[in-house]
Amino acid sequence: MVIKNKRIAIVGGGPGGLTLARLLQMSGADVKVYERDVNREVRVQGATLDLHEESGLKALAGAGLMDAFKKNYRPGADKMRIVDQHASIFWDDHDMKPEEDFGNEYFRPEIDRGPLRNILLDSLQPGTVVWDSQFLTMSQISNTWKLEFKNGKTAIADIVIGADGANSKIRPFITPVKPFYTGVTGVEGNVYDAEIKTPNIHELLRGGKIFAFGGEKSLIVSSKGDGSLSFYATSKMEENWANNSRIDFSNKAQVLDWFKKDFSAWNSIWHELFENVTTSFFPRPIYSMPLDQTWEALPNLTMLGDAAHLMPPFAGEGVNMAMLDALELAEALTNKECNDIQLAISAYEKQMRIRASEAAKVSLENTEWMHAENAIDKMLAMFGE
Repeated sequence: MVIKNKRIAIVGGGPGGLTLARLLQMSGADVKVYERDVNREVRVQGATLDLHEESGLKALAGAGLMDAFKKNYRPGADKMRIVDQHASIFWDDHDMKPEEDFGNEYFRPEIDRGPLRNILLDSLQPGTVVWDSQFLTMSQISNTWKLEFKNGKTAIADIVIGADGANSKIRPFITPVKPFYTGVTGVEGNVYDAEIKTPNIHELLRGGKIFAFGGEKSLIVSSKGDGSLSFYATSKMEENWANNSRIDFSNKAQVLDWFKKDFSAWNSIWHELFENVTTSFFPRPIYSMPLDQTWEALPNLTMLGDAAHLMPPFAGEGVNMAMLDALELAEALTNKECNDIQLAISAYEKQMRIRASEAAKVSLENTEWMHAENAIDKMLAMFGE
């Protein structure tokens, strides 16, 4: 095994980085995960995750964690309602979706981000994750890397793997290729105690998801197992809208005022979301890596997930691609027939780019039609209606 006696540093403790750490430790590798969160108790924001049979679930199976996943996923949370801007229902999974189960290629079980992270963290050896380690930079010392963190600490590694997301600081050490703006920006919010604070939306949601479309805009709402919900309102905007708008995204009144103006044709039922957000809103300009990106493999440095192939969120592929990256990279690095780390990294990266490009193409296509006038018609056509 080419990584025997090698110190491996994974920068970023999201699903991809933690899955990789678990898989490598199963083969006896010396792994540390450097994560910027202060500790594991930090609340994980964002929508639920749907894992796919051929990627996310495949990686969990490879990591020996399917039993834990089955104890923590949320049956029924994958059911959706498709509505227009007036909350009129055009499609309802709750009444017509057949029961699917593990092993079915169309089954996409949902799990909250927090429980998924806990499953992965609990699978690691004690001390694997080094918390409060926000990466600043690194430099080569002979055949190793010296990593420097915001807290003033440093670490030495023989191999570094960037799993640090869309704004990766590892990526520039590998390639200068940058993402491009898709033309769409989202505003994300989270509401705790949703049944009490947003009763109308809670009733419409029914413990699943809402996909709302109208006027070349979309709004996606997801229930969560802790009684909260997350939502994501998206529309076509210029790239620097969030800064140029001068909106204070910690001010609910200002963001609600924006929604009333930008989504002026939308029913007031949606105002309930913006009036009851528990934390600050998060503006999310949506980017994607070029579909034809390439780079030369390096001898002791690579990346996975959004750091490698950022794509829009509208196909649910982001976390699934990251976890499959972890599985395939672990297989490459622990392949007993390969005696060269650079060759192992090269084999992984070539396949990863092809696979991720295909997923990103679908995600970009979805971004386009979900923000077109006929979005509901397109969505219904996908279900054969």
